[in-house]
Amino acid sequence: MNIRIAVTGAAGRMGKMLIEAIANASGAQLTAAIERPDSGLIGADAGEIAGIGKLGVPLVGDIEQVLDQFDVLIDFTAPAATQLNAQICARAGNKIVVGTTGFTPEQKAAVISSSGTTAVCMASNFSTGVNLCFKLLELAAQVLGDDVDIEIYEAHHRHKVDAPSGTALSMGEVVASTLGRNLKEVAVYGREGQTGVRPQKAIGFATVRAGDIVGDHTVMFAAEGERVEITHKASSRMAFARGAVRAACWLAGKDKGLFDMQDVLGLK
Repeated sequence: MNIRIAVTGAAGRMGKMLIEAIANASGAQLTAAIERPDSGLIGADAGEIAGIGKLGVPLVGDIEQVLDQFDVLIDFTAPAATQLNAQICARAGNKIVVGTTGFTPEQKAAVISSSGTTAVCMASNFSTGVNLCFKLLELAAQVLGDDVDIEIYEAHHRHKVDAPSGTALSMGEVVASTLGRNLKEVAVYGREGQTGVRPQKAIGFATVRAGDIVGDHTVMFAAEGERVEITHKASSRMAFARGAVRAACWLAGKDKGLFDMQDVLGLK
């Protein structure tokens, strides 16, 4: 039986990729597509919007209209919208995959609270490769310890509105947690002027926003005489879309609780 999946932000760049990924996935079916109520595309066929042909799923402007038409919602929109959608899904018993980043602590807590009622899969990045990198970073931090300087570089397209990326922050959290550090205390977000000698336990972040870069991330472990770099480069949003659809199908089998892509891939 196919898992019934809804996509919100369906006419956006990521929404279109998700629709295509669902259409190409075994065991999944797009059954609802949601956009802002003021969108001029309301009523248009989601498949045609995504460029893959008619699917018979019209875009609607209110998630409340289609709550009975899907099992899992995939949401890669904006923090405020995702927070509201998570609360609506929790109330209705629908599950939700959250790929949105840039939450305030309060917004993130509100989304997480929904997991007390329904199943929530929340990740800064749904790429299989990035999640493998999280595991490799944990291993590298364990082996290299405090003998190295750690710097994180990330680059994205000019339209990305949050910085550093959620993925870069998650990479920093993995390394900091493994080393027993509090990322909020040791993170350095950019440098300028006379910054002084680098603190030994600092974790630096460098951010680039340019062109149509889908997503590049590198974590550098630099010691005297050598350095190790763990890098992931995404060339298409389809990597994220396929992972999110995989997560949605996995999440459909859960009643409630908070999960991430590491759970989906069995990496914990």
